Amino acid sequence: MHSWISLLSILAAYAPQAHASCAYGTHLHRRADVIQAPKFGYTAANGPANWYNLDPEANSLCATGHHQSPINLAEGSYSLVPASDLDIEIPDFTKGAEFENLGSTVEVVCEGLGGKITIENTTYHLKQFHFHLPSEHIDNGTSMAMEMHMVHASEDKKLAVIGIFIDLDDGAADSYRVKTRETRKAESCTSAKQSTVVTKVLNSVDKIATLGKTTHIKSLKMSEIVSVLNQGEFQSEDVKWFVSTQKVSIPTRTYLKARSVLGYNARFPQNVPGEENILSLVADEIDHHHD
Repeated sequence: MHSWISLLSILAAYAPQAHASCAYGTHLHRRADVIQAPKFGYTAANGPANWYNLDPEANSLCATGHHQSPINLAEGSYSLVPASDLDIEIPDFTKGAEFENLGSTVEVVCEGLGGKITIENTTYHLKQFHFHLPSEHIDNGTSMAMEMHMVHASEDKKLAVIGIFIDLDDGAADSYRVKTRETRKAESCTSAKQSTVVTKVLNSVDKIATLGKTTHIKSLKMSEIVSVLNQGEFQSEDVKWFVSTQKVSIPTRTYLKARSVLGYNARFPQNVPGEENILSLVADEIDHHHD
């Protein structure tokens, strides 16, 4: 039996700033009629290292949290969870979905479209999926081009997130190689297959190049994503964060289009779960100088 800690603990460690991307559209950050500019960033004085100093009261858990993301997914920092433990169900979005620019990221709105996962008899409904560039999690020391986060929420206000690494298509023949515990060596993840879903979404990013812009993406064959996830396992950080061992890829031209809009929106890797997080160490240093 896995001992799970609610993702609320992670998100609280970055509250309220990180809510704009990872928890937008959930009870932690309700969807607004008009998208407001985020009050945080990913670089310089507005970056994650300064989130505590921006608002010490609201972001107090940045100074104390021991369960954090993202991390370097190296041996010993995660456990492997079979895809069957998540019971992933996402129907094809035959009528499409809205794609919007939050300022901190771009996301596809999935509210009410039927996606869900079930973990230990708790059902989590898919609220949205959004993108980070470069990847936030690190695959055994290696950064990926991008990362997609699929954010789910339960009726009792718990969250669960599935992360999928996005690599660049090198033009090779599409193929998956599912690795087992015995065959997984240096890399934690498999080789990648080009995703028509992710490519289609990100090819529309130029239509929402500025804050608050939205566009409608026609039908998305989400069964492709479900198939990808079910072929692998999940690297779990002992919280309801699941990073798939299956990667997807997109053409380089699609990546460049996404980069022109997203720029840079990734947090830096944290310590191994259970150890003092990096933001806590920074907060201690700030408080020391204020004394």
